[in-house]
This record gives sequence, structure tokens and C-alpha cells, in this order.
Amino acid sequence: MAPEPAPEIPIDRFEIYANGLDHPECLAFDRAGFLWAGGEVGQVYRISPDRRVETIADMGGFCGGLAWTPDDAELHVCNPQHGIVRVKRSGQWSVFASHAGAHRLVCPNYGVFNRRGDFYVTDSGAWNKHDGCVMKFSPDGSGEIVAGPFGYANGLALSADEQRLFMVESDTDRVLEIDPASGRSTTYVEGAGRFPDGLALDRAGALYVSCYASDEIHRIGPLGERTLFAYDRWAIMLSRPTNIAFREGYIYVANLGRRSITRAQVGCAGQPLANEL
Repeated sequence: MAPEPAPEIPIDRFEIYANGLDHPECLAFDRAGFLWAGGEVGQVYRISPDRRVETIADMGGFCGGLAWTPDDAELHVCNPQHGIVRVKRSGQWSVFASHAGAHRLVCPNYGVFNRRGDFYVTDSGAWNKHDGCVMKFSPDGSGEIVAGPFGYANGLALSADEQRLFMVESDTDRVLEIDPASGRSTTYVEGAGRFPDGLALDRAGALYVSCYASDEIHRIGPLGERTLFAYDRWAIMLSRPTNIAFREGYIYVANLGRRSITRAQVGCAGQPLANEL
């Protein structure tokens, strides 16, 4: 049997950045450098640059994807119990959307803003039912389906020119490329690990795929070449990794299998999100 390929970033380079969170699924930085994350019974956490963890809101349900509005004023949270929730820095929260047109949200999972303030969100649908979709919401909360149906629609990333969406289809282990204007989709990469979940882009256009069932992160180059970026055979520093974020040369990882957010210095910068421009 051929030996497993060595990951680009050895697992001993990772460290625990924050601990004591209730199985975090997602994470997002605000402009001031505070890291926000969600918990599995509806908590919204704020982690200061000196690593103090505070619970800012507790809405019940399960907190999935987090994204800041382009003006960095409100956090949008995917929570299947409520739909899409907007959270103010004070912790006050309200439902932003429960439907996209006539479509009632089944399992809103992950969202990303463009610079104009449109919010793209995956609705995963039901496992192995091929009823997932990508939706687009205006700042007033009105929404529409722009692409689908898909398998279990999961993480999203938006290209720097905002002309391409990358989307994880978790139940086929694929990453798809979607034209948000037409809704046309093509396969970007097959076999992206076991149960790929989250996506992030770096400034060079490489795509990073965190894999829930295989405790690893893959990097997909701009020409589609794939390498094993990080892997934890012991599932300690990467334990059911769901979503990832970049900041100041570090990659940050939410670990749904544990109570921690971990990080490693990787020497590359993430593509700025809408609130970071």
C-alpha cells in the first residue's frame, strides 16, 4: 500500500486559539479582529484578540454559517430553527429571512456577501434527497433561488471578481462552480475528501476545503490541482473541521468534533471578504 502523502502544513504547527465553545460550526472575523463563532444550541460567541471568549447571544437552534454585512454592522447567522438571523453587536437578534420567495428554508447552512450587499446562502435540503439550492437575498430580506437542485449544499466562496461561486456538495464529495447570474453549475473538483464542508479562498485564488469526515483540509489550485494541506490522524487539532477563515497569515479552523477553534501560521493571506474591503 502506498504511503499517505505528507500534508503541506504539519499538524504540530497548529495550536488551540480558543477553547470552551459548544462545538463551533462556523467562524467569521470582524474588522477590529474579533473572531465570532456559533454554538450547537444557538450561542453566538465573540473572541477578543487576547482570546477571551464571551457569549453575546443565545437564540436556540443550531448556529451554522456566519457572515458580516459589508459595512461590518450586523452578523448574519444560518440557523435552521429560525432561518437566517441577523445579530447586532449588542447581542440583539431578529429573523432576517425564513423564505426565499415561495421556498421555505429547510436547512440554511452557509452564506457569503458580495460587495453590493447581496447575500448568497446555501439551503442544504435533506441528506441524500438532492433538494439543496443556492439563494440570493437583498438587504431588505427578499430572496430567490438562483441555482439548484443540488445534493447537500454546504460551504460557499465567492471569487474576487464576484463572477463565480464555489459550493460544496457534501453528499457527493464534490465542489461545484456556479455562475450566479445564470445559475449554471459545473463540477470544479471531484473527490474533495470525505464529507467536504467549508470553503475559503486565498489571495492567489487557491481554494481550501475543510473535510468533516476525514479531519483534513485540501488546497485546490487555480488550475484545479489538489494537494493535502493539513491532516490530523488523531482528530485533536483538526476534529471534524467544518469551516475556516484567514487572518494575518494564520488559518483558523472551527472544530465541530471538539470545543475549540485552532489555528496555524501558514504564510498566506485570505481573499478579503466583503466586510474586510
